[in-house]
Amino acid sequence: MQTEILPPDMKVLTNHIYEYKKGVRRMVLFTFNKKYEQYATARLRRQNIDYILQPVGNDRVNLYFGRGECLKAIRLMLNRPLNMLSPEEDFILGAMLGYDICAQCERYCERKCRSCKKAQ
Repeated sequence: MQTEILPPDMKVLTNHIYEYKKGVRRMVLFTFNKKYEQYATARLRRQNIDYILQPVGNDRVNLYFGRGECLKAIRLMLNRPLNMLSPEEDFILGAMLGYDICAQCERYCERKCRSCKKAQ
């Protein structure tokens, strides 16, 4: 019997999939090395989990996976890199990913104030 040795990135992915399937998360954003793309997407397909890939440069890929309604909203926002999202889009994404809502509020206010100062 041969045991599959997973690189640390793919062990994290396995944990994210486990949490998603248990209902801990409704959507996941996972960034990893592009060389594992085939492994990651095959794993999600085998478990009938919808996903979206977004290249981020430096041989890295953002992998979003989760509920269909969440991914539908993500598809509407993914027309540019994450650092180019508006403060509102960034807030929505963080909330969808289950990040601490108070931290998201602070982040939103900081980003919104910065964008207001740039416009002046």
